[in-house]
Amino acid sequence: MPTASPHSVSAVPTLRGVRPARHGRRSGIALVEYALAMPLLLLMLAGVLDYALALRTATSVSTAARAGAAYGSSDPSHTTDTLGIQSAAVNSSPDVQSMTVTSSRSCQCSGGSTVSCSGSCTGGKMLIYVQVTVTATSWDIFSYSGLGFTGSTSAQASMRAQ
Repeated sequence: MPTASPHSVSAVPTLRGVRPARHGRRSGIALVEYALAMPLLLLMLAGVLDYALALRTATSVSTAARAGAAYGSSDPSHTTDTLGIQSAAVNSSPDVQSMTVTSSRSCQCSGGSTVSCSGSCTGGKMLIYVQVTVTATSWDIFSYSGLGFTGSTSAQASMRAQ
């Protein structure tokens, strides 16, 4: 049996000229990658936030239009109460600051023909409708010149008076 001499070379192979990676160099590369990726991630986050704000405003405006129309249609005398309709719409969405509420009243005969609300229908009942339009401005964090979003959101609701 051969015996190993005390001067023999280690059995673990080594590569010449290859140095082990240093921790400082790897963290420098990670810092450069972070610096390159962060502006893109922040831009994407700003877009998501802008979209969420616009969606929130659109939902609130739609809710306000339905609330105004519900108030106006609750009684035939409420169809001409523009202040009550505006108050119902604005109170349903108090977090939207720049809300404009308009309402109109229209009348139809039971057959579907349009008639003046001060007139009458022959052979049928007059149906009274109230239509509420709500418009508001959605504020954005960043302005995107390439997109067609103007910041104005509107909703319309129409209901028949009871």
